[in-house]
Amino acid sequence: MNHTLRYALLIALATSVASSATVYAAKKGAGEKSASAFVTVNGQAVPKSRADMLISAQVAQGQPDSPELRNAVKEELVRREILSQEAVKKGLDKNSEVQAQMDMARQGVLIGAYLKDYVKRHPIGDDQIKKEYDDLKTRLGNKEYKARHILVDKEEDAKAIIEKLKKGEKFDDLAKQSKDPGSKERGGDLGWASPAAFVKPFSDAMTKLEKGKYTLVPVKSDFGWHVIQLDDTRDTKIPAFEEAKGQIAQQMQQGLIQKHLDELRAKAKVE
Repeated sequence: MNHTLRYALLIALATSVASSATVYAAKKGAGEKSASAFVTVNGQAVPKSRADMLISAQVAQGQPDSPELRNAVKEELVRREILSQEAVKKGLDKNSEVQAQMDMARQGVLIGAYLKDYVKRHPIGDDQIKKEYDDLKTRLGNKEYKARHILVDKEEDAKAIIEKLKKGEKFDDLAKQSKDPGSKERGGDLGWASPAAFVKPFSDAMTKLEKGKYTLVPVKSDFGWHVIQLDDTRDTKIPAFEEAKGQIAQQMQQGLIQKHLDELRAKAKVE
């Protein structure tokens, strides 16, 4: 068998079929025959539906539906059935930890099916995606800013930093005092971002600065007191709608699911 194909089958089984297959195998009686069996191993039928699921998954990933693929599927399912039967012989299906894992696997399959059905019943239309795209363009604006900052707890500390900057001390060195762990070791560098990425007091002060200049008075936000320096600006590069459409739709879908989960959680009786 082609090793690449075998590896692909193994991954597909692990991610899409194995969970339900394990639960199925544990619950079916030994020696059962089935008219819809894909193959029979030691008298135990491996259902055709399991093979169809795996073949469909491989075809969807670009594999041709060929005799080689079907034979590879057969061999992989036979191997898994043999191992599953051996596990049952050893009583591993009665092991509490194994049973818990099987329960979780079954639950995962059910959750996946439920969410797939929910998304199908709540499609996101092109008009909704386009509106989100237009809103995103508005939020991002037409310019990005490359800024750095130093964040401290007290206003007097921020004022002291500004005085040191006026005397010629380097922003990079003073940034080591910042309480922002994400930027202090990079000289306070925040990278490229639109004003919408920052809290309003910060973005208002940043967008008023000239390149290379820093704020002469501390800027207050919910995080503390900032000293901000603007390094550069550039025009925002927003991808065309058709390029961004897929990603926006996915994000909207995730938001829709999260909202639904929050609603279900709010209604659930948890004791």
